[in-house]
Amino acid sequence: GGLWTCAGQRSDPRWHVAAPWVGGHVRCVSLCRAVWGGAEGMRTLEEEMKFLERVDDTRFRVHVGFVPNMRVTGTFYANKKLETLLFDELRAYSQRGNHGGGFLPAVKQLANVAALPGVVGESIALPDVHSGYGFAIGNVAAFDTTDPASVVSPGGVGFDINCGVRLLRTNLHLKDLEPVQEQLAQSLFDHIPVGVGSQGIIPTSAANLESALEMGMDWSLREGYSWAEDKEHCEEYGRMLNADPTKVSARAKKRGLPQMGTLGAGNHYAEIQAVEEIFDTHAARKMGIEREGQICVMIHSGSRGLGHQVATDALTSMERAMARDNIVTNDRQLACARIQSQEGKDYLDAMACAANYAWVNRSSMTFLCRQAFAKMFNSTPDDLDMHVVYDVSHNIAKFEEHMVDGKLKTLLVHRKGSTRAFPPHHPLIPVDYQFTGQPVLIGGTMGTCSYVLTGTERGMQQTFGSTCHGAGRSCSRHSSRSKLDFQEVLDRLKTKGISIRVASPKLVMEEAPESYKDVSAVVDTCHEAGISKKAVKLRPVAVIKG
Repeated sequence: GGLWTCAGQRSDPRWHVAAPWVGGHVRCVSLCRAVWGGAEGMRTLEEEMKFLERVDDTRFRVHVGFVPNMRVTGTFYANKKLETLLFDELRAYSQRGNHGGGFLPAVKQLANVAALPGVVGESIALPDVHSGYGFAIGNVAAFDTTDPASVVSPGGVGFDINCGVRLLRTNLHLKDLEPVQEQLAQSLFDHIPVGVGSQGIIPTSAANLESALEMGMDWSLREGYSWAEDKEHCEEYGRMLNADPTKVSARAKKRGLPQMGTLGAGNHYAEIQAVEEIFDTHAARKMGIEREGQICVMIHSGSRGLGHQVATDALTSMERAMARDNIVTNDRQLACARIQSQEGKDYLDAMACAANYAWVNRSSMTFLCRQAFAKMFNSTPDDLDMHVVYDVSHNIAKFEEHMVDGKLKTLLVHRKGSTRAFPPHHPLIPVDYQFTGQPVLIGGTMGTCSYVLTGTERGMQQTFGSTCHGAGRSCSRHSSRSKLDFQEVLDRLKTKGISIRVASPKLVMEEAPESYKDVSAVVDTCHEAGISKKAVKLRPVAVIKG
């Protein structure tokens, strides 16, 4: 009954929806992320913690009421070491109020996703979770396709659509590599274009780009950049069938045209790795990994500028759709549209194109990587046994069948900074892995180990068949640049015997291990929780970054 204004200063009343908040204060729960009532309107950390419950050694539950309008509970996975980072973030938020800028704490973002229309089960965060745009990075959420109110949100996929990891095996051993380690690192750096704005050497016309967006790895196979068996070991077989290039804007295509077969910058990399430890001999042998010291190559990249533009275009159209359809969210960054609306369908079709582009991109870099190895060892990629172990996606939304409350339902599963991890005998994983479960590739940070996991039935039941995707940042890129010296980071890598080639010195600080959580702690949490199972540990020998 009192007068109040929105700190977002939006003049259109459709943006503002008042809802009761703590102590009788009022909050705008639509797109403005503003809180009223002064400092006393914010909860203290102790008050916030009353909504969080430890379920077991690796899992916490976020109860309804933690943020307004929650439709389901939330769950996040963290061991003793990792939970401290999440609670410190929440403490800082409680102390500063909503005036510090930047993203909301990851636990708040997890809960805001639990308030989206049509969400089912739980909003889930994996151990590598950290704040992101809209959804936290490491967040999984599923939406019932039979519910007309259900939404799709670009923030639940991310800007780098189908950012993912591919692992190649070889029949080389570490002792074969050591005499030519520096030369091979340089050769790989010379073969694969890296860095911000890098341009590919794979010849691509506008017509070829259209075909690649529609066909995914089938285009790579047709053009001779991929082996026929590569797509068998790729999520979705390297092609999303609903892709419609007419839904991708001209600007997105312009950005994507010159970048085919490029690594990019940020946390993307190509790494030469050696097998350090085998936890599951049976699963490893199915992957062609048979001994410690065996050399593998891991490629981590996504859809480059094309995917970023697809997400940007969709966010603009979805804000209009939200106003039209009276969709209310707790956070403006959670812009969304009904799955069955034109905006929702257009985004899913364009997102599928960006996903196909990312698979083509990793296939093109696989081709270049094979060429670099073949030249260095005066052999052929086939004789070096450079087969794809698997290729997984991190940022994607897909229609899948899952059990919800005892019923089989078709859901739109958003995985942002999380990896599909289907169990043994699932029909969507390759024949080779039917008895082991889907391989899950967990990339480490620059200079730290990486892992290969396998999917489990418990993960299927608890996390919609999902697990972690990497280490997860523990501090911002700006903080890393201000606290770390790039020469010190390079010297530490050198003392570990790791060769490194990097296009930008500042990237060394941003991607240093100190900027991330401990990837082993993240993986151990998933293993202990039973949502995925450790199979192989890999250590870096040479790192190529943008």
